[in-house]
Amino acid sequence: MLLATFDPIKIKYLQHMNWKGVFPAVTTKFHKDGSLDMDLFFKNLDFQLESGVHGIILGGTLGESSVLSQEEKIQLTKETVQYIGGKVPVILNIAEGATRDAIAWAKEAENLGASGLMILPPMRYAADAREVVAYFKAVANSTQLPMMIYNNPVDYKTLVTLDMFEELAECENIQAIKESTRDISNVTRMHNRFGDRFKILCGVDTLAMEELLMGAVGWVAGLVCAFPKETVAVYNLIQEGKIDEARKIYQWFLPLLELDIHPKLVQYIKLAEHHCGIGSEHVRAPRLTLIGEERERIEKIILDGIQNRPKI
Repeated sequence: MLLATFDPIKIKYLQHMNWKGVFPAVTTKFHKDGSLDMDLFFKNLDFQLESGVHGIILGGTLGESSVLSQEEKIQLTKETVQYIGGKVPVILNIAEGATRDAIAWAKEAENLGASGLMILPPMRYAADAREVVAYFKAVANSTQLPMMIYNNPVDYKTLVTLDMFEELAECENIQAIKESTRDISNVTRMHNRFGDRFKILCGVDTLAMEELLMGAVGWVAGLVCAFPKETVAVYNLIQEGKIDEARKIYQWFLPLLELDIHPKLVQYIKLAEHHCGIGSEHVRAPRLTLIGEERERIEKIILDGIQNRPKI
């Protein structure tokens, strides 16, 4: 693990994270040659901030974290923290196979000035419930940073159950859950069992309005990367009780939001960013940019959405 020498900005969100709101899981921008394109990345961040997002999440699936080097992850985190300058919290995703590597990244995130962590269960090895709980506790006990557990059994094959969350509740810095089970009722189950002990953020774009209405307090969003104003508008209108207005935007949005629940969500969302003028479609191999019938089909969804974009 590389250790940064950067002197972190003292961010007010440290240990006191407000997990409410829209948190874009931002894409990582590349030049055509595959190198990081930080200028384009910052351009997109500007649009996110201007639209009123409440935090930024780095290094998730959309961020193509699995194909970034350690040096690139450090650069991305360091420069994002500096660029954001404390305006909103910067969350670093941890998706590791070894507990010691996850702990090392948690400590590195602190060194780099990150505001919090989003963490997946152990990667590659199918850990059982006892092992998953031990993994999360080990990372939580290694850092002062607030943490959000990413519960996505559909894509990552590990379900974090209510009984497991019962054990994790003793770790005060495990504060939030990215709810991606695809079961809307799980929001109510969590509230019935734990009250407001854990803040629940919807992690599936196509269920966001439904989960927000059922008690989720935030949205870890994907299509926000291309459509930040509309994403924030849906969230804000729901908070204001303007459900019919939110529903109209959400109905327009749904064909675009469905791009988030496909194995090629990175390519699809990056193509949307490209057409919205706040990103490029460059991806890093083994991913390839879209071609042929697939490209035409996805492009039509995106361009139809842009053409019929509601006034915010």
